[in-house]
Amino acid sequence: MPEASSHDSLRRMRGLIWLVAAAFFMQTLDSTIVNTAVPSIAHALGVRPIDLKTALTSYVLTLAICIPASAWLSDRFGTRRVFAASVLIFTLGSLACGVSQTLPQLVAARVLQGIGGALLMPIGRYVLVRAFGPKDFVAAMSTAGIPGLLGPVLGPLLGGVLSQYASWRWIFLVNVPVGLLGLWLNRSQMPDFRGERRPFDWLGFILFALASGLLLVAAETGGDGNYHNAAIAAGIGALCAFAYWRYGRRARHPVVDLTLLKIRSFVIAVGGGMCTRLGTAGLSFLLMLFLQVGCGWTPTAAGMMIVPQAVAMVLMKFLIDRILKRYGYRRALFVNTAFATVLLACFALLEAATPWWIITVLMFAYGFVMSLQYTAMNTLAFVDLPPERAAQASSLTSAAQYLVISFGIALSSWLMAVFLRGRPHDATAYVHGFRISVLVMAALPLMAVYVFTRLRHDRPLRRPVETPETAT
Repeated sequence: MPEASSHDSLRRMRGLIWLVAAAFFMQTLDSTIVNTAVPSIAHALGVRPIDLKTALTSYVLTLAICIPASAWLSDRFGTRRVFAASVLIFTLGSLACGVSQTLPQLVAARVLQGIGGALLMPIGRYVLVRAFGPKDFVAAMSTAGIPGLLGPVLGPLLGGVLSQYASWRWIFLVNVPVGLLGLWLNRSQMPDFRGERRPFDWLGFILFALASGLLLVAAETGGDGNYHNAAIAAGIGALCAFAYWRYGRRARHPVVDLTLLKIRSFVIAVGGGMCTRLGTAGLSFLLMLFLQVGCGWTPTAAGMMIVPQAVAMVLMKFLIDRILKRYGYRRALFVNTAFATVLLACFALLEAATPWWIITVLMFAYGFVMSLQYTAMNTLAFVDLPPERAAQASSLTSAAQYLVISFGIALSSWLMAVFLRGRPHDATAYVHGFRISVLVMAALPLMAVYVFTRLRHDRPLRRPVETPETAT
């Protein structure tokens, strides 16, 4: 009987599930679709391919900064209004990206996209929790999450096909009809939930945004060789970060709850995740430069090489529960992080003449390992948390993930620029730069291997609620 009522509930609210699914799809698709088109965009805008890093990092950094505000906005203005605004902003940002004529215009449009994208996943997940309750939430979230898992599979291939056979502008413009459909569904399907009204932590938000933005500016300007300005930005950013550290521990309603860092398993999950993502975040960006600029592959062929990784990540989802239940977090993360480090280092063996099937096998193995890595790290953060702190923890972990991803992309592009040795148009330089860069990046997850040994014992798996965020 409960089963039947569960199915009835899902059928009754099918429109809401598809609305949230469309939002997840747009967000995850846009996170992967751009990488394949980087050389095409750079050629059209008259810049070096390596300069496109700013268009990638600006989007991810905006996600990191704006995600913590999502809970307050939905409580204050209601989920229907805020979700509609986020879809509209994301759609307008996509349109602006599609018509950009210069790199600064594209970066500004990507920031606009990021503001809308930052609200899509947190509010979508929150609405499903409130609409379905704990009994039906897993089924609803699993259904809504399927398009989110398809995004990383279709994104690189679609980006390659569109940039090769149509125009790179269409990789952004495809979001427009999906966004319009989302706005139409929002009017009839989105419930208007509100929460407890509380003051917004404007000071904390400004300090957090300044610290994040200035530290990334320091990383990017330093990578361009402007060390004086990089030092100034890094100094001011570090001061803002320290100021928030002092302020956030005493604030009554902090935008990012730093008291969560008193929980050992949470700190280890976030710390290990930061070390891992710092080394792995820029791989897709570098791989596209290696294949297209260094090896002369077409955008479509290069995009196909990301698909095996995405397929492997989806397949591993069926094994993660069993692995974590049998071995626990400590052993699973220790061994899996070591595997991830070795596989990342294996990319340094690739050459311009490497057969495509070897790259395919390597990408599949890498996706298999990283799927377990991301899900285990993300769920470990919640094993010791009381339910009432889950929302703040989700906000902090998401912000940390996207913040480190932006720094990882900046780091990888800086390494590539250094090893290009002033030869931005030499194909062999891109091959050499890619090989050395990934070898240096592979050293960073080694720190995570040590971090995960700090878990006191092997925690059993408490069945996690799967969300698309567990894939990042």
